[in-house]
Amino acid sequence: MLDKLDAEFAFGRQALDVRAYRQELLSSNIANADTPGYKARDVDFSSSLAGALKKSTGASNSATLAMTQPAGVTSGMSMVSTEPGHMTGKQTLTATGGTSDDYGNLKYRNPTQPALDGNTVDLDSERVQFADNTLHFESGMTVLSNQIKTMLSAIQSGS
Repeated sequence: MLDKLDAEFAFGRQALDVRAYRQELLSSNIANADTPGYKARDVDFSSSLAGALKKSTGASNSATLAMTQPAGVTSGMSMVSTEPGHMTGKQTLTATGGTSDDYGNLKYRNPTQPALDGNTVDLDSERVQFADNTLHFESGMTVLSNQIKTMLSAIQSGS
């Protein structure tokens, strides 16, 4: 009985674990924005969650999960250039990082604007990723809380 309850909450639990770990990384990046030589780190949530689920369930399919893709701030949009010297503005804010085997295996993010002191933190990008991750964490908590409330309601109504 308990193994079925554990399996029911496995996805939500693993998703929250990866989101919490990513939040730590993003806040560390923001805190070290002025540290010379600091390299921004991140994980790819989709592959990290797939790897975590693969470990917990023993599944062999570790393909990326469609609903776990980060929200692209500029996906499908581009800036209008009104003068020949304007940049195209095709940058996207996507996370780069860990393998599907272990979300603790970090990768360094490629800098969009390298600094002379070697720091690769882009505060604008980090803040957007932080806010996006926060919203996904909160929605994951809401979904998991509703699942628990539904199960409690079913248990209490059955007696």
